[in-house]
Amino acid sequence: MKKIYFLIGLLFTVNIIPAQTIKRYTLEEVIHIAQKQSPDALMAIHRFRKSYWQYRTFKATYLPNLNLAATLPDINRSINAISAPDGNISYASQSVSNYSIGLSLNQKIGLTGGEVFINTGLQRMDNFFTDTTTRQYLSNMVNIGIRQPIFTYNPYKWQKKIEPLKYEEAKRLYMESEEDIAIKAINQFFALLTAQIEVGIAQKNYHNYDTLYRIAKGRYNLGKIAENDLLQLQLNLLKADASVEQAKLNYNDKLFRFKSFLRIKDSNTIRLIPPLLTSFFNVPVSKAVEEARQNTSTALTFTERLLEAASQLNMAKMNGRFDMNLYASFGLSQTSHTLQEAYNEPLNQERVSLGITLPLLDWGRARGQIKIAMSNEDLVKTAVQQDKIDFEQNIYLKVMQFAMQKKQLAIAAKSDTVAQLRYEITHKRYMIGMVNDVLELNNAQIDNDNAKLNYFNTLKDYWINYYQLRKLTLYDFQKNRPIKLDTRLLVR
Repeated sequence: MKKIYFLIGLLFTVNIIPAQTIKRYTLEEVIHIAQKQSPDALMAIHRFRKSYWQYRTFKATYLPNLNLAATLPDINRSINAISAPDGNISYASQSVSNYSIGLSLNQKIGLTGGEVFINTGLQRMDNFFTDTTTRQYLSNMVNIGIRQPIFTYNPYKWQKKIEPLKYEEAKRLYMESEEDIAIKAINQFFALLTAQIEVGIAQKNYHNYDTLYRIAKGRYNLGKIAENDLLQLQLNLLKADASVEQAKLNYNDKLFRFKSFLRIKDSNTIRLIPPLLTSFFNVPVSKAVEEARQNTSTALTFTERLLEAASQLNMAKMNGRFDMNLYASFGLSQTSHTLQEAYNEPLNQERVSLGITLPLLDWGRARGQIKIAMSNEDLVKTAVQQDKIDFEQNIYLKVMQFAMQKKQLAIAAKSDTVAQLRYEITHKRYMIGMVNDVLELNNAQIDNDNAKLNYFNTLKDYWINYYQLRKLTLYDFQKNRPIKLDTRLLVR
């Protein structure tokens, strides 16, 4: 039966394909092209690349940061107030030139939210007086230190938990978008295939009614049929002629949409090959739910939402309350009138700073923010629990719909066979004069056409349900393996 439908699909296209280069496409080929070059595919790739570089940027913030800063030069020529040793202040003209260069290496500490640093630098100051010039060097050979908030909110701690989830979610969203593209490709494929078949049906019906009308005119002349039956056949012939034109117009419209979706620019004639089902397979509900929990972006979104709510609660608890910041550094430096002496016998320099902040009166502001964050976390937990239930229920319904497809296709195929047989019998009986009721012939022809189109609509539903199930679980149940993504091919 499947081979018969395959041949029917090909035969129905013969009359609409002119004698030129013919490009044949199967459903699998159309899906592959759509996932590679359709506008939706290109947009999905760009969205993923954006997420990829956002993640790369996040990771770069935890790597050592090396900076070079220089002033070459800073010249200041002005009149300034100068204090004398005896306390008198006078105005004098000054001309000063400063040069500096420094190199610093910084490293964030994600666990504590602090930062360690090491730097080195050299400064030179030229002071131009009226009759002389002095030059002085200040060398900072090495300076090591740390900046560490002690009781404040640490965003790096939460980012290290959330950002990898966002990147993994982006990968899964891309895979799900590929399944969405496949579903759109299936709709485009069957829309054009149906239009292709409708043209064949319309042309076949036109030729049949033309033959019947010619026979009916001979019978009418012999007085074997009434004029009313002859007129009915003539009307059917006119309708069939109009249906051919309408079917061709509809086919050209679907062909344009098909080419636009796949971004096909050549002028080759397109012929679609109806898909053949080779086998059916069962999908256990428990297996589908388990794979969805492990593979899909929705499952990651649940975890991400809970982490973000916990992060907001932690920020409300830590900010606006007792705070302490530590700054400590140790270095070696020296000053001299010559560059060589600026690096001889360096002097130690130490600095330690411990600052605290303690709000004494905030009228319950901090406590209110904590309560708001706690309520928001409870709200998120409740919403996530309900969304998980709805998510699993949706998977259950999709599995049940997919399980029905085998029986639905069998019914559609059997209905098509019965309708075809009924029409052939009625047509033959009418040709030999055993049936004179034109309405009975019309009904048989309409049922036959509808049954044929219904079979292909049911076949489309099968493939759509299959790819919807793939999208919901990111699992290929036909090959019994998870759907994987090689991100290196997307960011090259």
